[in-house]
Amino acid sequence: MKPSSYSAAALVRHALPGHQEWARAWRDPTPKKEYDVVIIGGGGHGLATAYYLAREHGIANVAVLEKGWIGSGNAGRNTTIVRSNYELAGNAHFYEHSLKLWEQLSIDLNFNVMFSPRGVLFIAQSEGAVDHLRQRGNSMRLNGIDAEWLSAPEVRKAIRGVCEDKHNKLPIYGALNQPRGGTARHDAVVWGYARAADRYGVDIIQNCEVTGLLRDQSGIIGVETTRGLIKAGKVGISVAGHSSRLAEMAGMRLPIESHLLQAFVSEAVKPLIDTVAVFTGFELYVCQSDKGGLIFGGELDGYNSYSQRGSLGRGRDVAKTLATYFPMTSRLKLLRQWAGITDMTMDGSPIIDKTPVRGLYLNAGWCYGGFKATPAAGWCFAHTIAQDRPHKLNEKFSLARFSTGDLLDEPGTGPTPNLH
Repeated sequence: MKPSSYSAAALVRHALPGHQEWARAWRDPTPKKEYDVVIIGGGGHGLATAYYLAREHGIANVAVLEKGWIGSGNAGRNTTIVRSNYELAGNAHFYEHSLKLWEQLSIDLNFNVMFSPRGVLFIAQSEGAVDHLRQRGNSMRLNGIDAEWLSAPEVRKAIRGVCEDKHNKLPIYGALNQPRGGTARHDAVVWGYARAADRYGVDIIQNCEVTGLLRDQSGIIGVETTRGLIKAGKVGISVAGHSSRLAEMAGMRLPIESHLLQAFVSEAVKPLIDTVAVFTGFELYVCQSDKGGLIFGGELDGYNSYSQRGSLGRGRDVAKTLATYFPMTSRLKLLRQWAGITDMTMDGSPIIDKTPVRGLYLNAGWCYGGFKATPAAGWCFAHTIAQDRPHKLNEKFSLARFSTGDLLDEPGTGPTPNLH
């Protein structure tokens, strides 16, 4: 069908002047003096929390405060992988709820978040990895989550061009596949939640850094910002990578270390990988974007930092690993590199909970799982704030578990070497 003349004219009218004459997708309000809830952090988690507070709980007098522009932090510094292939029930049910939200998110937000269920393969490269991944797959199926085991020939068919050398240094024994897993577009997710929250009346305040927490004898009563004092009945911290800094303002010390996790995008090539591949031999995860670039990453940089830069040494190691598995990529040019600041908890699982300070709530410690958790993290954090208690889905993500010893110990959910 030919586009109408109106559509063609609209396309030309909006394209020629760049973005100069585009209407705002959400308001740019002046901060009010007081809100029912203030969410610190304008990434995916913070915006999702505000959206679900308004939609699910009828709390729309909410402000989302972002020190830069929305999505300028970890929301735009990840590899956009979405999955729920976790082993422990406390994680599995939460991430499966998130995946179900992902599957309907474009319809829910009336905005295309470009969710692509292309499958996620965890490739076993040792007999120990086979045992571990088969056990994980069995746990997933017991929890009602899709999982299938692929043989070595099926893996090679799914991932064209992967190297398996004759000296058995990089063997492929099979792979655990989650067919419903895949990728989404990180900036589209942020924009979609921002538009949807704004429609409910949520104020999204950009360039508004929180410099202190206001409190009295009863607890938190508001925040100090670079745009003035803002009072609030409740305050939620959702600032991936900087959670410890915000918690310190309330006199709390979190069981978290901040590390850098780098990722890279190559120049565009012809279709090579139509799934998400995670290799357990040398640490590597890789997929291919709709534009043709290879998106890949590996291990943490290994030192604490808030720099968002990443080390050249780690970048070289990750690029070398990609070329080891896919020799034809050795001549590709890198287009972009970035480093996200990851909150690493001691058991590898996140925190969504009330804090010991009345009126202060915490969403932090996402390790490798932040982007994929965006819908469920916002959904559960909104419930925790609105109801002043955790939902069943996030009750295992308590802050107190680090003092009671009731840990949710599942750090091996990324491309980690402990699968050998």
